[in-house]
Amino acid sequence: MSYNTGQFYIDGAWVKPSEGASFPDVINPATEASVAQVAIGTQKDAQRAIAAARAAFPVFSATSKAERVALLRRIRDAYEARMNDIAAAITAEMGAPSSMALSDQAGSGLGHIEATIEALERFEFEEKRGSTLIVREAIGVAGLITPWNWPMNQIACKVAPAIATGCTVVLKPSEIAPLSGILFAEIMHEAGVPAGVFNLVNGDGPGVGQVLSSHPDIDIVSFTGSTRAGILVAKSAADTVKRVAQELGGKSPNIILADADFETAVKSGVEGCFGNSGQSCDAPTRMLVPQDLHDEAVGIAKRAAEAMVTGDPKDPATDLGPVVSQVQYDKIQALIASGIQDGATLVTGGRDRPDGLEQGYYVKPTVFAAVTPDMRIAREEIFGPVLAIMPFDSEEQAVEIANDTVYGLAGYVQSGDLDHARRIARQLRAGQVHINSPDWDLFAPFGGYKQSGNGREYADWGMHDYLETKALIGHG
Repeated sequence: MSYNTGQFYIDGAWVKPSEGASFPDVINPATEASVAQVAIGTQKDAQRAIAAARAAFPVFSATSKAERVALLRRIRDAYEARMNDIAAAITAEMGAPSSMALSDQAGSGLGHIEATIEALERFEFEEKRGSTLIVREAIGVAGLITPWNWPMNQIACKVAPAIATGCTVVLKPSEIAPLSGILFAEIMHEAGVPAGVFNLVNGDGPGVGQVLSSHPDIDIVSFTGSTRAGILVAKSAADTVKRVAQELGGKSPNIILADADFETAVKSGVEGCFGNSGQSCDAPTRMLVPQDLHDEAVGIAKRAAEAMVTGDPKDPATDLGPVVSQVQYDKIQALIASGIQDGATLVTGGRDRPDGLEQGYYVKPTVFAAVTPDMRIAREEIFGPVLAIMPFDSEEQAVEIANDTVYGLAGYVQSGDLDHARRIARQLRAGQVHINSPDWDLFAPFGGYKQSGNGREYADWGMHDYLETKALIGHG
């Protein structure tokens, strides 16, 4: 594991935190034991990192596209060399099963770096319109606040486009899962990122996050996390009128139409909902099925859920590890209880840990049926392996139920007729709509409608958030 858990990476070097920093334990959610003590910074640490990024910006923003492509390639190579270390850190800090931590968690970060390189190579920073030259240039210093559930995915899909556009960066990873972020800082150092271009300060929201969102020398703050915290970031940023990009919560609908291959569609829907132990903001947590096929869907979902193995993340047979913390475990248990109290049919799973698991924040893979739109489990983001099956009488009602949410991050449509699926997909108010379980697209814009946030991430879509547009009128 990393040797830099007690330091921050500022201005090209590992430095001791200021007086007042604390060193809380990082808890392994599978064992409930400490795996490290990581320094948590203060306002002074954040300000020091911001000053380093501000000082580095004039020179770095003037680098050529070719220089930044070369830098990102070095970052990619250094990252690829540390993939096993990254996966081990993510398993230790947030409980992802080992194989998934390597292929999906660590792999997603590598994918974002590679996609950003490809996008940057073909990106045009200038265009001529008559006698006016349109120039897209780096917005400035980027404050990046990333979550614990997909730690390296979110770090890479923010840092890579910021670097690609010539911005300098201060990163605050989640204090719950900070180890992978520290490894990322080591990777940036190994890749030869110029001093001050990338800085890392671990901390919590009040101590470091609030400084990044309010400081006048931060030009954009990009935040991924809960809608509640995103609102606080936006309010804190308002006084300096900085740009705010947010990827927040979700309660994504999965409409399975009558002409779908029901066995395949329901099974993939369960797996999609439960992946990463349900800790994905775009998970298809509401499964909408025709009323006359509701019981068939329930039977398929029950078999699929009960086939999933919950247990030790280091066991190759494990499908689902624990959820990240006691706080998260308690929240999920309360929402499962509310589903039972509100009258939903508990198909499988339920309260407490799975049998045989007496330690760790493990949640039973849980399926509710006959869920109605007014129930808490149909409206609140649970962030655990809990699926709500909701019947509909008509496709018009299915679309109405799907859109009846404050969120709009993702939607899913399953049909045996592609044109049929396309018609339904166009009616969903969400930033991404997945038709018939497609492969992950690193070049598709990722972001939400409504209270799921604003701005878009991934490849060139992410780069736009870190650019200002200048018109040189009369350029000739």
